[in-house]
Amino acid sequence: MQGLRKLVKRGVWAVALAGVVSMQAGAAELTPIKVSYQPAVYWALPFYVASEKGWWAEVGLKPEFSIFPAGVPQMAASASKSWDVGATGSVPAVLGFVRFGVKTIGLSNDESQANLLLVSQSKFDQVKANPASLKGQTIVLTSNSTGDYAVQACLKKFGLSKADVTLKNMGQAEIISAVSSNNADYAGVWAPNSYTLEEKANAKVLCTGKDGGAVVPGALIARGDYAKDNPENVAKFLAVYLRTQNWLKSNPTEAVALMKKFYQQGGVTISESAMQKEFSTRPVFDLQQQLAAMDRAKGASQMDGWFTQIATFMQGSGALAKVPAAKDFIDSSYMAKVQADPKLSAFAAQGK
Repeated sequence: MQGLRKLVKRGVWAVALAGVVSMQAGAAELTPIKVSYQPAVYWALPFYVASEKGWWAEVGLKPEFSIFPAGVPQMAASASKSWDVGATGSVPAVLGFVRFGVKTIGLSNDESQANLLLVSQSKFDQVKANPASLKGQTIVLTSNSTGDYAVQACLKKFGLSKADVTLKNMGQAEIISAVSSNNADYAGVWAPNSYTLEEKANAKVLCTGKDGGAVVPGALIARGDYAKDNPENVAKFLAVYLRTQNWLKSNPTEAVALMKKFYQQGGVTISESAMQKEFSTRPVFDLQQQLAAMDRAKGASQMDGWFTQIATFMQGSGALAKVPAAKDFIDSSYMAKVQADPKLSAFAAQGK
């Protein structure tokens, strides 16, 4: 009987050890991938949710995150290979290609309504009634950003140009401080910073990028050399992102709860109604919509047009010497790779 017990114990330990070895082997099989983003922004939420849900591991990836305060330093960090893939605004995405060979591989969302021109409560009624009264005023904004792009689109709508105003460069945190302390009346910001100013400083929305006729796409990106050497990993990264966006749309209550946690980690606290607005005003693209936006079968794609307009704006601001050809930096092959792989395409479609 005692011998039997020993055998049973040995069997239990053997099974347990086999399980540990199996888990260790599974963990060793995960491929590290360095993911870059900016904290507390809508298009970065899928990275956090996918980690919470364990979806990276399901495609064999192990993300290592790096966070940047804005797109320009994020792009600069690609030179040292501190990240492999990620998401950013469309303006830094173009800049990232010109300076560092960063490729745009998909769309994170349409943030045309989330980049906007805010006005202090004391000035709002006056400028709303007569937008031309903006002439001669100072607008604080983050230069060479999607917020800058939206502001200039709004100025054009009002019959003004950037020469008619003074554009003062500030980081978004500085802008929030300046408006909150009544040291600035006009500001170019993006969500969720806009909600912070609306709720805590009573600022008002004068004009969004969409109001000004500007399409402001968010970009999914990859370092050019990494993408060339690791196309399978890039496709898996895209599949995880698409699946997570599907899930967020299908599970609004839990999505808001996770957004709250993610934003708080980034130092941003906004109301639940503002979080609901994040979801309702930010169209996203599933796999088929991504491929359609990138389709060049009949010439330049829809996405080519959006980014060419942004690059033209950047040339006008002096950030670019010339407008790069969209086909040189917008690469649809990785999204097509998701579509061509039955397992990946099925994975990307989950959550709907």
